[in-house]
Amino acid sequence: MRPVNLIPPDMRRGDSAPLRTGPVAYIVVGALALTLLGVTMLVLASNEVAEKKDELVTLRQEDAAAKARAEELAPYAQFQAMSQQRVETVASLADSRFDWPRVMRELALVLPDDVLLTELSAGTGDEGEGGSEGVGGVMGPSLELSGCTTGQDGVARFVNALRDIDGVTRIGLQSSAVGEGDSAGDAGDCATAGFDAQFQLTVAFDAAPVPIAAEGEAAPEVEAEGEASEEDSEEAEEG
Repeated sequence: MRPVNLIPPDMRRGDSAPLRTGPVAYIVVGALALTLLGVTMLVLASNEVAEKKDELVTLRQEDAAAKARAEELAPYAQFQAMSQQRVETVASLADSRFDWPRVMRELALVLPDDVLLTELSAGTGDEGEGGSEGVGGVMGPSLELSGCTTGQDGVARFVNALRDIDGVTRIGLQSSAVGEGDSAGDAGDCATAGFDAQFQLTVAFDAAPVPIAAEGEAAPEVEAEGEASEEDSEEAEEG
């Protein structure tokens, strides 16, 4: 005989029992998976935010330390800047200082025996505060010479002699007259020396740099009359 299973199908157990399936189980599994994914992303985002906060705190601490270090070194930086500025100022002054003593020595050497200087003035052409304006309208170092000599030929020889001074770029003859007069110096001294031609001329040093007058210090200016001119003549004779 063939055995017959009298147990209803819905109550049977074993491999041959039918499976209970439906959409609810898949929905539950999907919801759990989504929940797990959301929790994981939330944890990762929280960890990243925490790391960024820690990094921000560290950067702020480093910035504060750098500012403190900069404040400590600020006096050294200011001293370095001041030192550099002073070096540049000294170098500028050294480059622009006009050598008046050299010009006076060379003038004494080239001064002819038959020339008497009655007046000598000098200027640097610096019209700024503390500066001296160039004589004869020359915007640069210049000399203005007044004196006397023998005739117009003597004036011409003196002009040519002045060209031997180093740095002279041009010579302007302001006036030249034969005979007594007061347009170019002291006529009495010229007459006593036996000179009849009086002159006034300007010697320009256009290529020379204009000196920079320091604060409270006037630019060099030279003035000489009579006796100083005779001393220059004696130095020229000794030369």
